[in-house]
Amino acid sequence: MDMSESKGGLPPAPHEIKVADADAPAMVTRRRLLQPDFHIPPHWHARTQFLFGASGVMRVGTPRRLWIVPPTRALWIPAHVVHEIRMSGSVDMRTLYIDAEHIAGMPDDCAVLDMTPLMRELIVRVTADAPSVQDAAAVQAAADAARDSDYPLLTTLILAELRRLQSCGFDLPLPESADLRALCARVLADLAEPLDTQAYAAGLGISSKTLYRRFLSETGLTFVRWLQQAKLLEAVRRLAEGQTVTTVALDLGYQSPSAFTAMFHRTLGSPPKTYRG
Repeated sequence: MDMSESKGGLPPAPHEIKVADADAPAMVTRRRLLQPDFHIPPHWHARTQFLFGASGVMRVGTPRRLWIVPPTRALWIPAHVVHEIRMSGSVDMRTLYIDAEHIAGMPDDCAVLDMTPLMRELIVRVTADAPSVQDAAAVQAAADAARDSDYPLLTTLILAELRRLQSCGFDLPLPESADLRALCARVLADLAEPLDTQAYAAGLGISSKTLYRRFLSETGLTFVRWLQQAKLLEAVRRLAEGQTVTTVALDLGYQSPSAFTAMFHRTLGSPPKTYRG
């Protein structure tokens, strides 16, 4: 798992990517076809963003958290939240930008949402003819066309279905202190490395108890639980890219595919094969 999207390198003033002007409709749509490892640098939007990939996996980072977004999920990003996105494989990105007045009751922070079949089809339909570039003329043309089409009806249905989507824990918190972030970067670079808490603590010049206390304080998770979550997110990413359950299990250091499958089912409530691309 790559930490470059959130590894202490955010610029002091990430720029706004504008998606609409004052005359734009309540919901503006975009579609982009992006190549593997394509990176969208840190930025923010004045509107709330609903980020969905009809195919492919996205890794989204903010200064203190990472998310994996497979095709079965979407990411809710409130307005003015600085974030960056990296594609894992080719991605068919579909995005909705929604005015604040239409999102009452939705999360105040970023959240991965479990897509319903209806929501998926609605988004695929509403973004089918969306402009693929951030161009003022294209945005205005799309807005004009929306007023004379079934776009208003689709918007109403999407906003109604949006409130039915359940949040799910596809996120990984990151510590604030530089030494713990460096430790996380090392671990994420090789998730198959055996867990040796004492060795990690010794490398930082602290005791295992201090590592436990500091990591829990800065992330809300113990180091062991954080590593389990990191492996889970990496497994979801690899499965969505089409890797086999056996390959993913062994690459992430599990003793057997059955042990990996049991952990996966216990945590997410479904077997790994349901996430395979």
